[in-house]
Amino acid sequence: MANLLTGCALWDIVFGSLASLVGMIALSALKKLPYLALVPYALANMVVIPFVVKLVYGAPEALPLIFLTVGIGEIVSVFGFGIPLYLILKKHQNHLFK
Repeated sequence: MANLLTGCALWDIVFGSLASLVGMIALSALKKLPYLALVPYALANMVVIPFVVKLVYGAPEALPLIFLTVGIGEIVSVFGFGIPLYLILKKHQNHLFK
């Protein structure tokens, strides 16, 4: 939604969404291993998004920096927020998911 509302390039929307879809499919396949399931999701975005930024927004010289910053963002988002959220939801699943 943010990409649509901020006027991002179509390729950013398409390939960013596809990266997330690939990550979610892998996550779904590994749902019995919740901590391991987060790895392919983060990796899919860490690999695809820097190339999208390079091609769509024309920043070829910044590719290593983009890999680094996207990787850090994915690690913080998926592991820093995802795991605590998972644990909270799991703890309260009987109350939330009746």
